[in-house]
Amino acid sequence: MITCTINNEKKQLEIQAGEMLAEVLRRYGYTEVKTGCDTGSCGLCTVLVDSKPVLSCSYLAHRAEGRSISTVKGKEKEAAEFAAFLTAEGADQCGFCSPGFTLTVLAMKEELKHPSDEDIRHYLAGNLCRCTGYEGQMRAIRKFLEAHHE
Repeated sequence: MITCTINNEKKQLEIQAGEMLAEVLRRYGYTEVKTGCDTGSCGLCTVLVDSKPVLSCSYLAHRAEGRSISTVKGKEKEAAEFAAFLTAEGADQCGFCSPGFTLTVLAMKEELKHPSDEDIRHYLAGNLCRCTGYEGQMRAIRKFLEAHHE
C-alpha cells in the first residue's frame, strides 16, 4: 500500500512488488495514462511526479510513496490551452500520444524559460507520434511558450 496525491486528491493505492506506476494508475481508473512500448521509449505513459515528467511504464509504483502525481486530467485547463495551439497549427492528430506529450510540454514550460528549438527537441526526445512530421507540433510549442513567457 502506498499513499500519494493524484490530481490533487490524496489516495491510498494497493500495489504489488515490482509493479510499474502505469499499471497501478490504469487499474485505479486513470485510463488517460496510455501505454505503448512498456520500455520507456515512446513517452505515451508520461505523468508528472512532483511536477517532473516521468515514464510511468518504467517507474516502480512504490517510488510514488508520498509524491504528487498529475495525469493530463489533473492539468485539464493548461492541457486544453495547449491543445488549442496544436489545433491552430494543424498538429492535432489521432490523440493517442497527446496526454504524455502535453504533460511533457507543460513541464518544459515551467522548467525552461526561453528554450531554443534544440532545447525543445532535446526535452521532448522520446515522445513519439506516428501521425505527424513534428513541424506543426514545434510551431505550436513555440507559440504556446511565447504566449506564456512574454
